[in-house]
Amino acid sequence: MSGRPRTSSFAEGNKQSPSLVLGGVKTCSRDGSKITTVVATPGQGTDRVQEVSYTDTKVIGNGSFGVVFQAKLCDTGELVAIKKVLQDRRFKNRELQIMRKLEHCNIVKLLYFFYSSGEKRDEVFLNLVLEYIPETVYKVARQYAKTKQTIPINFIRLYMYQLFRSLAYIHSLGICHRDIKPQNLLLDPETAVLKLCDFGSAKQLLHGEPNVSYICSRYYRAPELIFGAINYTTKIDVWSAGCVLAELLLGQPIFPGDSGVDQLVEVIKVLGTPTREQIREMNPNYTEFKFPQIKSHPWQKVFRIRTPTEAINLVSLLLEYTPSARITPLKACAHPFFDELRMEGNHTLPNGREMPPLFNFTEHELSIQPSLVPQLLPKHLQNAAATGGTRTTAGAAPTAAASGSTSVSSTGSGASAEGSGQPQSQAPVAAAAGTAGSGSGASAGAAVGGGASAAGAGSGNNSSSGGGGGGASGAPSAVAAAPTAQQSNAATAGGAGGGGGGGAAGSAAIAAGSMATTNAGGANVTGSQSNSALNSSGNGSRGSGGSGGSGNGEAAGSGPGSAGGNENDAGDSGAAGSAEGAETEAAASG
Repeated sequence: MSGRPRTSSFAEGNKQSPSLVLGGVKTCSRDGSKITTVVATPGQGTDRVQEVSYTDTKVIGNGSFGVVFQAKLCDTGELVAIKKVLQDRRFKNRELQIMRKLEHCNIVKLLYFFYSSGEKRDEVFLNLVLEYIPETVYKVARQYAKTKQTIPINFIRLYMYQLFRSLAYIHSLGICHRDIKPQNLLLDPETAVLKLCDFGSAKQLLHGEPNVSYICSRYYRAPELIFGAINYTTKIDVWSAGCVLAELLLGQPIFPGDSGVDQLVEVIKVLGTPTREQIREMNPNYTEFKFPQIKSHPWQKVFRIRTPTEAINLVSLLLEYTPSARITPLKACAHPFFDELRMEGNHTLPNGREMPPLFNFTEHELSIQPSLVPQLLPKHLQNAAATGGTRTTAGAAPTAAASGSTSVSSTGSGASAEGSGQPQSQAPVAAAAGTAGSGSGASAGAAVGGGASAAGAGSGNNSSSGGGGGGASGAPSAVAAAPTAQQSNAATAGGAGGGGGGGAAGSAAIAAGSMATTNAGGANVTGSQSNSALNSSGNGSRGSGGSGGSGNGEAAGSGPGSAGGNENDAGDSGAAGSAEGAETEAAASG
């Protein structure tokens, strides 16, 4: 294969591609249909290129960004969407860089990417091969609007929950979508699965790095953007999501401005004139600007009479002038408006299909705001975890939580993540970063036994804590969870190997790397502290395993506890980067 093969992808003639395109339109089926074969790179994982053939290409969308085609993969028959955008040679494509990082059930999946040449000299196109999803929230809402109806509240609940879940994920990585609107929310009408798409405006926001304010479609633009802010946060996506929710409830956009200024007028009509303090947080340069004083309009009067109170309350928490006062996406998922989704029962769609997966949270997702875990998970799932219905094993060791997130700490009998009041035994997973030491009954990177969860949190700057060894065998025994160390700067989990504990008949938890006594299931379990070390560069150095705590509990918990892991080297697995997430090479500022 030549290094610069001829292209037949989307360009006519014998243009020489500067990158990976395998030429040749050839017949691949009995009906004589044309196919295109390209050399493409997988969207996730390996960079090893492979030949990909597709056929039945047709245009399904276009815009200032480029063109979107629908095609069918020859090998599998799977329908895909191919987004073709003009590539600027001077920059890496930000959309590609971001999409290669993302892997979530509510985000459209990048399957492959390849480059093709254009008709003009030196014209290069990036082609993103994405999973194909037929509908959008915008199209569905418009179909209802034609008959003067709104989307049924149960579907609004289902769609918005999945949107917030996708936002919680990307925001935990420091990525801001910057163009949340109904058109960018893909829907599978058969399964009711929603997936966020179009990361063409997305950017990883870094503290101190300015961004362009003229971003986001007008109806969904946060007020700080209208005020010209350049140091905004991911909370602009939260505002946009609030506009989407309000629009689905109303059947029309809540802030239909004709221009940037008129957009602000529409917002003021509902929220009233922002205070000087609110303006200062949006953009300090506008604090002396004189605005007409208008009172806020009661939210209950904005929406129809039969609109659920919980839905109106959620809108009010999303559409706040002050960005920091807006609810976080994960907190939105835990809002009472979505409690109906968490109710136990036969949840099926009108077409008889089962509901889409809503609670298949990854370790990373639950580590974003651990205190919300009891509110996020349905009670019947928590009860199943508490009775040993689910187990987190060494084979499912959690990955490092994104920097800037909060670690889970187990501090005493029945203590829950951040004192949320949920018994530790009911927390199904431990938000953890790193690798636990081995020991009798210990699990690498996870809590084992009756679904118990306990993670010893690192405290202070440049601190870390290690995982303890396990308890005695027999009934579900106590296992100290893997170490968690998250710092606002480039800190990495490593260092101490905490003491193990004597197992109890119940699910006991030990805070690793610190002296902590837990009373669970009638057993007093004490873990011993061991040495810890973390060098100044942020790499975790090896710490020796702590000795096993003494166990004087009943039954299986009696006798001395097993020793902690020999060594706990989590230096390569800890959280790293700024609070906004690990750095990525941005195409340009803005």
